[in-house]
Amino acid sequence: MTMNDSDVRDVLHRATEDLVSPPGLLGEVRRGGRRRVVRRRAVLATLCAAVVALPVAGGLQLASDGGEVQVASPLLDEPTRGDLARNEGYLRQVRDVWQRRRAELETPMSGEPHIVWAGQTPAGPAAYIAHRTTHNPIVSEPANDRLVAMAAFVEPTANGPSVMTTETITDAGTDGNSQAVLLGPQRDVLLVLDFGQPVEFSPELQYMPDGKVKRTFQPVAFRDGAAILAVQPQRTKITVGLARTPVKRENVVHITNATEILSPNGDSPSRKRLRYTLPGADPAWGGDPTTPEYQNKPGAKEVSAQGTEALADYIDPLGAHVGDGSPLLSIYGATPDGRRLLVETIQYDDEPARVIALTARNDESFQAVANTVADWTAPLQVRLQLPDNQGTLVAAEGATLSYRVADGEWVDAGRNAALLPANATDVRVTNASGTVTNVAVAS
Repeated sequence: MTMNDSDVRDVLHRATEDLVSPPGLLGEVRRGGRRRVVRRRAVLATLCAAVVALPVAGGLQLASDGGEVQVASPLLDEPTRGDLARNEGYLRQVRDVWQRRRAELETPMSGEPHIVWAGQTPAGPAAYIAHRTTHNPIVSEPANDRLVAMAAFVEPTANGPSVMTTETITDAGTDGNSQAVLLGPQRDVLLVLDFGQPVEFSPELQYMPDGKVKRTFQPVAFRDGAAILAVQPQRTKITVGLARTPVKRENVVHITNATEILSPNGDSPSRKRLRYTLPGADPAWGGDPTTPEYQNKPGAKEVSAQGTEALADYIDPLGAHVGDGSPLLSIYGATPDGRRLLVETIQYDDEPARVIALTARNDESFQAVANTVADWTAPLQVRLQLPDNQGTLVAAEGATLSYRVADGEWVDAGRNAALLPANATDVRVTNASGTVTNVAVAS
């Protein structure tokens, strides 16, 4: 079966429900990612995955028979940089720990490893090392590239230098390989390698009053092959961001240990997927978007705005994040004036879940029209007023909902989620155990 854009985007949205995909993700998936890790493969995006490139003109050229690299490359052949470049005692330690790691790898390597950078940091001495492979087999990802080297950061620990996640390098260059690492017990030292292109640094992720994300940037000042930045502790979540210029998702600079910080046990919290279709949605959507029949139907309308420009302002373009285990909510409905109504959830780390309402006329693209913060501990978990007197969206998992206007009779509104009329003043929530809570719509 051939998958269309709607199929792919919905599969991604459901398969990565604990993550938030950035704008343009679909195109990146179709082109194929460039992230290559030998051990502990990075979570999506780490965790919002992106692309990094080292300016090696034409990649790393190989002999026609797939033999070893025949030309010099900046990564493998330039002199070691950093203030420990001539410290033979430290360089010997780095080579020794690399040789022990090399023995664990299945890939044969030739010659001596090359220490690209070695220097002092506030967390202790650190390095970046690369080693040519004996053979250059074709790798499965990226397709038709050839393996040319293995590389890794070396971090300081109480027991001496330690090799971090090992990555492969192909003849396409270091496109997708890590350029930065967080060091120290508090992960408050950010080491960024100089790959020959300007890099911008964002110290934290902020939110505007309307829920949109905000980042400020400053140029990274490289010296002798690297930059060392003091950052707030990044032990449990990553608030910093790095990108080559111009700053955009495609230019994100990878932090090699982002996955280990965000998912120290190798997994992320499981998240409940809540998907509801409101009464009267079928005419606007052409069916029930929550059903497989709809999603497999040719020409079916998009069932998610994740990864589109409609949500771009609410998504962190650079950061690496993981959810806190709270639900991910999607609601499909229709507004009184006939527009498709879509509700999506965005939630980063331990931040509140942002619930965003989007509308679209006919086959036009969705536009974000309202947003609020979900309270998953409250009887009424979501309450969101739509503009243009289109009503108030409410949601409470597993609850029966009803509403009234002023002191009028209570009117049944169904279960789990409802779009109340614009003049509704109160909503009654009856949970699964029978507890009744009345909530003022405007409160």
